[in-house]
Amino acid sequence: MHILVIEDEEQLCRSMAEGLRMDGYETDTCFDGEEGLELCMTENYDLILLDLNLPGIDGLEILRQFRTFNTNTPVLILSARVQIQDKVEGLDLGANDYLTKPFHFEELEARIRSLTRRKFIQEDVCLRCSRITFDTRTREASVDGTPLALTRKESALLEYFLLHRNRIISPEEMIEHLWDGSVNSFSNSIRVHISSLRKKLRTALGYDPIQNKIGQGYIMED
Repeated sequence: MHILVIEDEEQLCRSMAEGLRMDGYETDTCFDGEEGLELCMTENYDLILLDLNLPGIDGLEILRQFRTFNTNTPVLILSARVQIQDKVEGLDLGANDYLTKPFHFEELEARIRSLTRRKFIQEDVCLRCSRITFDTRTREASVDGTPLALTRKESALLEYFLLHRNRIISPEEMIEHLWDGSVNSFSNSIRVHISSLRKKLRTALGYDPIQNKIGQGYIMED
């Protein structure tokens, strides 16, 4: 995942970039509107974090010009502007989300996960990893073309692992996205569903593609 952060508060910008890199995202930064617009137009990003009050070119103008060129890349506005008309204008110009400053980094992480998940679900009809295929429209999984019988929760887990392969996924993240916060991170429900999914994949593949990183979570590697 490649993210661009356009933010004129250099300390905040560097802090966000460092946190995102620790999360496994490749991150570029810039501190003014002109450079930000140039990067938007010339580089291929999976997500753009955009401040509004920028020197050179205002964030809304960057968004306006960028959307004439690219309508697919998600844009998350980060702004101290709290008036409803500012939010409405940003969303009407093509922003996918609006986060008001100050914010907790955990909320920023959750917004990013939500936007990138939507992007990949929309773009990738079939998700693949090695010999595993998952059709996001029909919700059908297969290994080497042979259908894999999964429960609804197992299908959701497999899809999430495929969307976020090569990255450790914590139990808390699974709760947030797949359990709607209805269980806690120590619940046996998570372990039961993951264990069942791993058993089915191991039977079909001859090996287990999902590894448990003790104290951290689970990862599916290519």
